[in-house]
Amino acid sequence: MGQINKLKILNDPIYGFISITNPLLYDLIQHPYFQRLRRISQMGLSYLVYPGAHHTRFHHALGCMHIMQRTIGVLRFKGTEISEEEENALCIAILLHDIGHGPFSHAMEHSIVEGISHESISLMFMEKLNTEFNGKLDLALKIFKGEYPRKFMLQLISSQLDMDRMDYLKRDSFYSGVAEGNINSERLLQMFTVKDDLLMIEEKGIYSVEKFLVARRLMYWQTYLHKTSVAAELMLTRVLKRAKELLALNREVTASKPLYFFLNNKIGPEEFTSDILVTFSQLDDFDIISAIKEWQFHDDFVLSELSKSIINRDLPKITLQSKKIDKPTLLTIRQEVAALYNISEKEARYFVFKGELKNQAYNKAEEPIHILKKDGTIEDVAEASDQLSIKALSKPVTKYYLCYPKVLLEKAAF
Repeated sequence: MGQINKLKILNDPIYGFISITNPLLYDLIQHPYFQRLRRISQMGLSYLVYPGAHHTRFHHALGCMHIMQRTIGVLRFKGTEISEEEENALCIAILLHDIGHGPFSHAMEHSIVEGISHESISLMFMEKLNTEFNGKLDLALKIFKGEYPRKFMLQLISSQLDMDRMDYLKRDSFYSGVAEGNINSERLLQMFTVKDDLLMIEEKGIYSVEKFLVARRLMYWQTYLHKTSVAAELMLTRVLKRAKELLALNREVTASKPLYFFLNNKIGPEEFTSDILVTFSQLDDFDIISAIKEWQFHDDFVLSELSKSIINRDLPKITLQSKKIDKPTLLTIRQEVAALYNISEKEARYFVFKGELKNQAYNKAEEPIHILKKDGTIEDVAEASDQLSIKALSKPVTKYYLCYPKVLLEKAAF
């Protein structure tokens, strides 16, 4: 039998042709853990607002790998030495950076398991894959964990101008149709350089960085924090919370085997073993949607109504305001809903709730974006920019939301 050709070329709607440049990358992409990302939505339930936003974490990971390859080429051209081993490790690290996402990405990050971020689960997947591949991911793991001495390599993986953000802004803008989020990623990566072991942008690229930060802010308000998307994702977390509550009361709740396991068990950092990781790897969006389709006919009113709201896109009303929602208002609305649905005030909490949304396009204190000026000096982008907008984007903006059933709009105003 002939040997499998592991050097592949894929066609991507964003970048055109993407190359899989070595057999190890191919084998990682072919692994069931990575193939699972085909069944994990990149933008959660945003497709309920933007019908085209059905792309997956699989798309995104491949895109990140591609622009990592392009950026490495640019840095080498500018004199930064990057060995073949380091190149492979960087491509592996960015390819697997989101492999730990659960169903619907961020929407359910703390609903399936408690107190464990997707970054931590990604690291566990990488360590397990490293064992399976006989230590071939050692260097990728060092870079991913920030243990490799060349600091700029971690910045390529995780920073305020990393490969992750450069891909998801352009990709999510394309699939959602929100043109304001489109960035010139090719121009940005051509402006990358390294000095003092830090990743920087050449001064002539500052306007591209400004556009990037503005696009990020607009994408958050228009897509990721769009109030209808937020309402849908909040309802989704409450569906799972109610299912868990019913199981704890020995009520029957049907679900796929892996989903049932996580609904019926409290899994935190201490309980998340290698065996649990294997069970987690069997979970994807289809488990959730299949379960919700069944639960809309459950005899529990709360579980049934919450499930119907998602399946039929009959979502609650969500209002945004600059001031916090006061407790008396919240209590009054809950009492109305309890009376309307003939449920307890505790159960009414599933339908009436408040919270806050935060948007900060640039955080100078976190991992600053350095601008390398023509005279060799280094300046933070907020200081180097001649636009006051960058400093404004550095300030966090908080909005407060209130969710309640639309049926109340037909009742007396509150």
